[in-house]
Order: sequence, then C-alpha cells, then structure tokens
Amino acid sequence: MRITVEINGQAYEGDVEPRTLLSDFIRHTAGLTGTKVGCEQGVCGACTVLLDDAAVRSCLMLAVQANGRVLRTVEGLSGEGGLHPLQRAFHDAHALQCGFCTPGFLMSMEAFLREHPGADEGELREALAGNLCRCTGYLGIIEAVERAAHEMRGG
Repeated sequence: MRITVEINGQAYEGDVEPRTLLSDFIRHTAGLTGTKVGCEQGVCGACTVLLDDAAVRSCLMLAVQANGRVLRTVEGLSGEGGLHPLQRAFHDAHALQCGFCTPGFLMSMEAFLREHPGADEGELREALAGNLCRCTGYLGIIEAVERAAHEMRGG
C-alpha cells in the first residue's frame, strides 16, 4: 500500500506492507533514526512520537494507520529559536546517560506538559512512569521535566 505521512513538516511517501510498523516506516523509509525501538511491545516508551499531537507508541501502530496524518518525532522537537525547553532541561539537569530512552521521554513529556502545564511532582512522576530508563535513577529526569514545565509556563 502506498502511504504519505507528514513528519516534522515534510511529506514522506512509501510503499509499505500492511504489517509494517510505524516505527519501521519512520526509521527506514523516512530515515529518521531519533525514534528508538526498544521492547517492541509498547512497554519501554523509547519509540514514542506525536501523531496529530497525541503521544503514541510507534512500535504498536501500523504505518498505514498514519496515512494522511501529521507526525512529529524528536528530530522535529526543537524550533527556530533553538532547543525545546525539555531538551535544554534534560541537558542542564544531566537527565540522560546513554540517551537511548531520551527521545521517548522528550516526546511523551512534550505532549503531557502541553495538556497539563500545571502538573505537580506526583503527576509528573505518574506521567514519567510510562517510559523506562536502564541507566539513570530518574531523579535527573524528574528535575529536568520540572524545570521545563516551569519554563513552558513562562517562569
């Protein structure tokens, strides 16, 4: 099946098998390797992208389900003004080690903070529970998301 998906403002077309995962389309057809594939079961969150501004696990979606829709990956997170507040905060708070899980955290939290700008620490921790990291103790990640939330609220 031939599909077209707008990813980070650019249209990507490709012929896909009906069983092709969205994560595979992103990585292999579009050539955007920021989206990571970890568990391939939707548990780890490394493959999280924004589909029509909603956070989704791209390893659990078929590419054909994204046909004609708008997708944003970690490569499209920063804007003309530089890094997104989440990217800056992750850097400043040393909220990453190997970086494999980072794109998923960034995309999950971008969607969450956009919908819940006033989230408290407990709500942030609950939202972060959907993404796994094997390297950190999560404290830096929590600090980074709190910093970014504050900045995104205009603080």
